[in-house]
Amino acid sequence: MPRPRGKKDKKLKPVLHIYCEGLKTEPNYINAYIDEFHPGVRPLKVIEIEPTKKNTPVQLVKEAVSKKNDSSVPKHDIFWVVYDRESEAKYSKALHQTAYDKACAHGVKVAFSNVCFEVWLLLHFVGSTACYSSFDNLMNESPLKKKLEEVGIKSYEKGADDLFGYIKEGVDDARRRAKRMNEDALSSCERADSPPYLLNPYTDFHLLLDEIDDFVDKNLKKK
Repeated sequence: MPRPRGKKDKKLKPVLHIYCEGLKTEPNYINAYIDEFHPGVRPLKVIEIEPTKKNTPVQLVKEAVSKKNDSSVPKHDIFWVVYDRESEAKYSKALHQTAYDKACAHGVKVAFSNVCFEVWLLLHFVGSTACYSSFDNLMNESPLKKKLEEVGIKSYEKGADDLFGYIKEGVDDARRRAKRMNEDALSSCERADSPPYLLNPYTDFHLLLDEIDDFVDKNLKKK
């Protein structure tokens, strides 16, 4: 009778956890990006947009930190939070500093947009150096509405399921323009190490997309 073989311990694949301030807009974009460029990944449950009722930067960061520090969560899991600057009347600089500092202290990465996620969408069409004070200000004063109409979106609504399909050809351009825009914003500041929440305009949403690409390449593709 053959001797029973000992079970080999299987190393768990890391999980990329993403906490979003928006309930639909950012999650829909992220999921559509994954479906477009990494089909078949989402059913594997290795990139998770975590369900959350938290919707302020500090709350999101605290929730991500709490999950990251949970003893049941593997140490090699990766954590991101996604949120916007919003208007100063809504979120103070002190609040953003608290959220940003806590995230950095605990190894949670931040995908941040100033003044709102729509600045990232704008970069799919054109470069920008304009400062906007709120979502409404950006939608009314920037070319975004017109550009969306030109690709078939007659009335932009946050959380639209099919948004990415209309603008996906501009993702690489948005990455390039975001880097240039951030460099310009930083160069205009007195401090060369100014944190993102002090820069307007700004978005590093592309860094989350880069992380997703790297994560899939390192952990899911056959070597």
